[in-house]
This record gives sequence, C-alpha cells and structure tokens, in this order.
Amino acid sequence: MRSLLFKFNKNTLLSPPSLTNPIQFGPFNSFIQRRWKKPADTAQTRLENRTRDLKLDKLTAHIRKLKTALHLFDLMAKRRGPFVSVQIMSRWVDVVGLNVSMGDFLRKHSHVFEVFTHPVKKNVCCRVTERMLSLIQEEKAVIRESELENVRRLRKLLMMSKNGTLRVHALRLVSRELGLPEDFRESILSKYSDDFKLVHLEVVALVERDEDVAVAEVEKWREREYKERWLSEFETKYAFPINFPTGFVIKKGFRGELKNWQRLPYVKPYEKEGKRSRTNAGIERFEKRVVGIIHEFLSLTVEKMMDVERFAHFRKDLGTEVNVRELLLKHPGIFYVSTKGNTQTVFLREAYNKGCLSDPNPIYVVRRKMLDLMLLGRRNTKELKSERASGGNRTEIVANKSMDGTRDGEWILPLCSTRGFAASFSSHRFELKILEMKFIPCPTEEDMMWGFLHDDAERNDDC
Repeated sequence: MRSLLFKFNKNTLLSPPSLTNPIQFGPFNSFIQRRWKKPADTAQTRLENRTRDLKLDKLTAHIRKLKTALHLFDLMAKRRGPFVSVQIMSRWVDVVGLNVSMGDFLRKHSHVFEVFTHPVKKNVCCRVTERMLSLIQEEKAVIRESELENVRRLRKLLMMSKNGTLRVHALRLVSRELGLPEDFRESILSKYSDDFKLVHLEVVALVERDEDVAVAEVEKWREREYKERWLSEFETKYAFPINFPTGFVIKKGFRGELKNWQRLPYVKPYEKEGKRSRTNAGIERFEKRVVGIIHEFLSLTVEKMMDVERFAHFRKDLGTEVNVRELLLKHPGIFYVSTKGNTQTVFLREAYNKGCLSDPNPIYVVRRKMLDLMLLGRRNTKELKSERASGGNRTEIVANKSMDGTRDGEWILPLCSTRGFAASFSSHRFELKILEMKFIPCPTEEDMMWGFLHDDAERNDDC
C-alpha cells in the first residue's frame, strides 16, 4: 500500500513545469496552499449575477418579435404588388435576424401575416392582414398628431447637450423610441425653423433656450414626494425613485450607502457643467449627473426603454463619456438591463408596473395593440374567421391585378401558335411585339376522330 501511495513517474519529475500550472500539486508538496483570489466585480459579472425581472424580460422578448414583424413589413412594402412570394421572403431570414424558418414564423403569427396560394401562379404567397395594416396606419396618424410633443422632446434633448447640438444620424437611430416620423428632418426640423437650424446638413442646433421647458421629469417626482409624503428638502432635493425587483438581496451596509448617494449633490441635466473634479467625491457627482441624464433621456422616450448601444451615439454630445452599461448595472433600483433577444435593453423601472407602462401615451397604446395582435399567435378568433371568410375576395382581386399588364422580370408566352411577329431590340431592355396572333383551340376526342375519318376519305378520293 505504501509503495502505491508514493509511486510516481520519473519523467514527470524531470520534465519542466508547464506555463499554465507551474506548481504540480501532489503528495510531496501538499502543504503548499493555493492562493485565494478575490472574485472579480466587473460589468459582465454584474450582468450575469443581477436579479432578474421576469416580466420585463418577457416583454423584451415579445417586443423583439414585433420589431421583426415590422421589419418584414418594411421589406414587403418595398416590393411591387400587395403580396410577396414566401420563397423570396425566405431570403430575408438573416436580414431580419430569425432563428427559425420564414414559413414557420409567418404561420405562427396568422393574425399579422396571411399565407395563401396564388390562384394563377399556384405558389405560396404572403401579405399583411387588414387588422395589422390598420394599426400601422393608426400609428402613423397618431405620430402626425403628436407633432408639437415631438418638437418639445427634441428641444429638451438639445438643451441637455453640451453645445446645444446633436447629430441627425443619432436622432434617426432613435426615431422610433422618441416617436418621431420617418421624415422628421423635413416635417419637423425644416418646418420649425424658429426652434431648430441645420448646421453642415447633418447637425441640428437649438436656436434659443427656453428655461421654462428645462425641467426634468425627476424634479416633478421630487415635488410630489415633498408635498404628499412630507419629506424634508434635504432628503428629496437630489434623490431618485428607487424600485428594486422582486428577490433583490440587500447586503450589509447597502442601505447606508444608498442613503448617502441619494443625498449627494450633482449638476442636473439641464444645467451647464463646470470644471470636473478629479477626487473620489467629484467622480461620484459626475456619475450621478450621468445617471440623471440617462434617466431624463429614457423619460422622453415613448416606451421608457431603449437599446443600451444607442447611448454610444450620444456620448460626446451629452457629455456621458463613461461605461454606460457598468453605470446602469450599479443602480438596479433605477434601471433594469434585459438581455433577451440578443440585445441589451434598458428599462426605466419607475415607469413600469407588472410589465406595463404606468402612464401610457397614445403611441404606446397603438403599439401595445400591435403586440397583443402578435401574441394571439395561431388562435382561431372570431376576427380571424371573418377575415379568412373575406379573404377569397381579396385573392380574386390580387389575381386580377397580377394579370393586368406586365411586370419586370416576368415573361408571358402564348400557349397557342403565333404567326407574323417582329422583335425590336433597344439598348436597355428587350421588347417583344406581337403583330398578329392566331389562336388555335385545343381539339377534343370527337374532333380528333372526325379528323382521322376525313383524312381517310381524302386518300380514297385521290386513289
């Protein structure tokens, strides 16, 4: 037994230690202790170990599907005609980011997409349902009606920036989150020349500041807390609403740190920042200012949520040159970062209650109707039955439209014989002109029999 315990290989002792494990632990050096390493506390570890909010995660996954459906609608709208072949749509799987086949996605959401067989071409086609089309048109109408509200949002964003300027490209990336129309550059920036002016065509600047508008949303909450809950001004002057998710573990000393952070003064979003201090207290005040800017930015959005990567386009303009993701994860009572749908989405926690917006706006109401329509899936509701019953008339109309005229990329060849045609060539396209066409009907069996008898009679007469 003793020989088995101390049996070792001679080559192992003579070989040099490896770079990955320089000390080989065994019976001869078991007294050497391994060095204990302090666990890393980074943005990635905080993201993995954070307390999950299942309702917001579920909402993020559903919104991801809705964005995929709207992306498909945009691609279908660029095609000619009221429908698109499913075979063509299958090429868009990587474009829209689907992890399933296109046919499965379309059939799973039968209240949004209608799959049918073309009556003439006999191929499987797809079109958007009438209910979804009506909701899309309703959203555009509500956005047009909210023009003054959009002007107010843009003015507040420009007042938060350091130099009163923002890039048009950055605004275009968050146009859906802010509820802006697709042509906001012409319909808002150029139309309201008294408020905005374009610099170098891709930069928008504010003409004049309005201090009456420069009031953050968190200031309204502080005023309510001061009046309704009878809290002191010292407690509410620089505080933020805190709402931890269910199951959040409060560690020892966390309450004291949070209380001190709530009382920490900082430069508010609409105030001009002075010279930054390099001390620890100065860095904390600057980080709290960035928290206030992000809080106000999310308050200006329609759904109080946004992709984290979108903030990177506003870092220099808003003066938030920090690690935004790490800062968001430091404050789980104010923000929540969801990783569903292969993207990181940040939510404003105070604005949501049980997965829904506490104070809905008209644009959010329409988008919520779209989301509810997506969540119906394959359920056979009364509306779907009535739409399928009226779908036959739409199919006939589609067939008649597709037969009228010619389309690019399609050849229409006559089934019967033709006589006397001329072809003319042009430098850009080939045009086939039929000068004279003679249709020969297909013979029946009786006609073929009489034809054979007539040929035999002619042969007998010749003889």
